[in-house]
Amino acid sequence: MKAIILFGHGARDSRWREPFDRLADLWRVRQSGVPVELAFLEMMQPTIEDAVASLVSQGATQITVVPVFFGQGGHLRNDFPVLLDACKSKYPAIALSATPAVGEDLAVLQAIVDFGARAL
Repeated sequence: MKAIILFGHGARDSRWREPFDRLADLWRVRQSGVPVELAFLEMMQPTIEDAVASLVSQGATQITVVPVFFGQGGHLRNDFPVLLDACKSKYPAIALSATPAVGEDLAVLQAIVDFGARAL
C-alpha cells in the first residue's frame, strides 16, 4: 500500500501547524485511498519516525515524504537525509522516498503567483 508524509519544519506556536492540518485534510478528501500523516523536523509532533511507524502499522509498504518547504535549505540538505536514512534502516522492508521541496515545483510557484494576482 502506498502512503504519503507531509513533512514540515515545525514551530513553537501551535497555530503554525493549522495549514498543515488543512493540507492533510484536503489530501484525505481528494486521495482517500492513500493514507497521509504529518511529520515535523522540530518543535512539533509527530516526528518523521513516528509518522513512518504509524503508516507501517496501517499496512504501508511504499511511503513518499513530501517536504512542505519553500526551498532546499540546510534542513533539507543536511538534517532531513539523516532522518530519512534512519527510517530506512529501521524499516528496511519499506520503500521510503522523498520528493524535492514543494516550493521547487513550477505548479506550486504558479499557484503562488495566481494567489498574488487575485489579491490585486
